[in-house]
Amino acid sequence: MSVSFGPAGNSDSFSRAHKSSLAAPGWIRAFGLDAYEYQCGKGVNVGEETARKLGENARKEGIRLSLHAPYFINLANPDPESLQKTIGYITAACRAADWMGAERVVIHSGALMKRTRREALDIALRSLEEVVKACDAAGYGHITLCPETMGKINQLGDLDEVLELCQVDERLLPTVDFGHLYARSLGEEQGEEATERMLDKLERALGEDRASRFHSHFSRIQFTPNGGEKMHLTFEQDEFGPDHLPLMRSLARRGWSPTIICESAGTQAEDALTMKRAYEHFLGTD
Repeated sequence: MSVSFGPAGNSDSFSRAHKSSLAAPGWIRAFGLDAYEYQCGKGVNVGEETARKLGENARKEGIRLSLHAPYFINLANPDPESLQKTIGYITAACRAADWMGAERVVIHSGALMKRTRREALDIALRSLEEVVKACDAAGYGHITLCPETMGKINQLGDLDEVLELCQVDERLLPTVDFGHLYARSLGEEQGEEATERMLDKLERALGEDRASRFHSHFSRIQFTPNGGEKMHLTFEQDEFGPDHLPLMRSLARRGWSPTIICESAGTQAEDALTMKRAYEHFLGTD
């Protein structure tokens, strides 16, 4: 297998030509990509008929689908009512993913809420156990939940924390957002050495087979010294990182096959294609 590349949601260039996301799979395939992450960040509002039609179009075009669950999920909130809401948000996301045949659902880790990182992580671990049980009970055990590394310093979700969350169940895979890790480290986590260190950490925590199939988001991200992530940028806006080339080189060398979803600001398809071409160059197949 090789790396899959695609956009998060619809690029500006797609939206100028098409009104409906149902056209996205064909457009993405013609663009030279093979993955698409459907966005439910503001809530799971897609209907069953639309979701099934999108999935049918994706299968016809050979597009691998994933789905981003609502942004307001907080696994680290200890309130029982909040946990039930979180379970509802995630099972609703899994239901929509099941309708469209999406293989993975990306979920946010949560916020510290004035707790220590360890306290917040322990709460999130217990919450995620309940989420997994609920998804299994609802018949969605075949859908891979993917906790995401987060970009703001006061959010739960550095790489170590996400990898610990993934120990809850062997079916879980991390969503490693390299832009988020760059932003929350104030620019430290970038370049060849940092990339190799992060991928080695995945392999130690998950084993090579599981690590090699990780989910990923990638974009350049502007950060602030106190908070971390401020806003997503395009690849052309190169005053902030991270650069994509170290990751593409490492993936080609390792022979890993993750799904790389580009979250650039409006140019996510174009920048995903840039990553794919760089990866193929390092493979020697361009």
